[in-house]
Amino acid sequence: MYRIYDRTYLKFNISGGLGFLFFMCLLFSFSEVSGQSRVSASIDSTTIKIGEQIKYKIEVQTDPGDLVVFPEGETFSPLEMVESLEPDTIRKNGNYRLLKEYFLTQFDSGKYVIPGQEILIKNSSYFTDSIAIEVNDVVVDTTKQKLYPIKASVEVDAGFSIPDWVWWLLGIFLIAGIVAFLIIRKKKKDTQEPELPPYEEAMAELQKLDNSHLLENREIKEYYSQLSFAVRKYLDRKIYDHGLERTTNELILYLRAQKDAGKLKLTDGTISDFERILQRADLAKFARSKPDVITAKEDRSRTKHIIDDLRASVPEPTREELLQDEAFLQEQARKRKKKRIIIGIVAGIVVIVLGITALIATKGYTYVKDTYLGHPTKELLEGEWIRSEYGNPSVAVTTPRVLKRGEIEMPQEVQQMMVGSETFIYGSLLSNYYTTLSTIKFKGEVQFDLKKAVDGIYTSLEGQGARNIVMKQEDFTTLNGAKGLKVFGTLDAENPVTGESIPNEYVILNFAEKGGFEQIMVIFNENDQYAKEISERIINSVEINNLNE
Repeated sequence: MYRIYDRTYLKFNISGGLGFLFFMCLLFSFSEVSGQSRVSASIDSTTIKIGEQIKYKIEVQTDPGDLVVFPEGETFSPLEMVESLEPDTIRKNGNYRLLKEYFLTQFDSGKYVIPGQEILIKNSSYFTDSIAIEVNDVVVDTTKQKLYPIKASVEVDAGFSIPDWVWWLLGIFLIAGIVAFLIIRKKKKDTQEPELPPYEEAMAELQKLDNSHLLENREIKEYYSQLSFAVRKYLDRKIYDHGLERTTNELILYLRAQKDAGKLKLTDGTISDFERILQRADLAKFARSKPDVITAKEDRSRTKHIIDDLRASVPEPTREELLQDEAFLQEQARKRKKKRIIIGIVAGIVVIVLGITALIATKGYTYVKDTYLGHPTKELLEGEWIRSEYGNPSVAVTTPRVLKRGEIEMPQEVQQMMVGSETFIYGSLLSNYYTTLSTIKFKGEVQFDLKKAVDGIYTSLEGQGARNIVMKQEDFTTLNGAKGLKVFGTLDAENPVTGESIPNEYVILNFAEKGGFEQIMVIFNENDQYAKEISERIINSVEINNLNE
């Protein structure tokens, strides 16, 4: 409900004394600038159980012409938004009162703060007050519900995966389908009738025409169409490869030119008969001319003689010419096949290049490389995360993989003070992401000094092979209120094989709760953005359990 002119976003810790005092000073200074309150927020309950919902209501008083933009998305974190209702508008004294309701929930117990929400009115930003809430566990009556010991660690499945036998079965079906397709295609080719030689095919067409009843049915147009097609196709296959598509005049001119050049031994009478038959066929097909049956039969007889004359006018090829023609045809077929293969490969490469270029242009090179070539920490970040409790005192943390029990050597003086210790590890110092979680339970009322424990971290990191260690520290508070020390900075790890120096960042959380010591350490490659996101998510999920016992 306080107007922020420079749109500065404030983060504060309610439990921190100086930070809270500083925020209150800012709060009063902003209230003097903002004037009359126009934005307010309220909830229907400050205490809920795990999984219950809170109704969060924002009320805005504004002028009719003002544009109001309400918050959406994950602005209510650490609470989750379940539902966002449409704004309700009430008109009062010439102004509008807008009501916007949200339903929020949380599935972890503890004390939380709903951060102030930013509402945009025209070109100005207004913020609501932050509201503290408490999420309680469901009370269990231990007199009726039996208590059981903590179960041992179990292996967690990586998730749903298709069994190997399914892939083998699909591969067998695919191969069987390809084989069946090839066999069926071969059978179809075998059943196809082989193409007749040109002369035999022309005689077969004429015989087929004789066996038809086109003349008896007075279908002159169809009769002449088949008659002219038979002689044209013979001419196309044997003498002139454009015989089917040329006009009558063009065919006659071609035949006379070949005769004059001495390439065809045709008489003028044969060419003239051929011209008259083709002209009569054109008239029958396009001018609806209907020659009498006798003329049609005579044209059929002359067509046979014309084909015989055309056959006789072409000298039979020698054996050498036949072999050359066959070799030529095979070479042409080989070139066509090679050309189709090259075109297919080039087209495939072009499609792949265009697709990759479009992805790089829209998503960036790093995204394409990591998504399609794979990136180990990206797969961890985007995979299914697991929340588990480790050690005694119990530490709850969310990690991309279950931490496995390990061993870390303790100094002799520390072993004499403790009841027991547990360590859980994932990765190694030389990998892109390394996590350890250690808990120690001390004997009696030992007062563990966190400051002294932090002093030993430098020596511990050096003992693990770290170099050029830069160390910083600050107070840290978990979501459920546990206070500790956060040690963070950079270090270099040396690859024992190549001798290469690997730049890393690290974050170490240290807690002393309930007569014990808890430490969570995350080390990651500083050049790996996915590992950095993993580290932040792990650190923000840490909770120390049984604080109130």
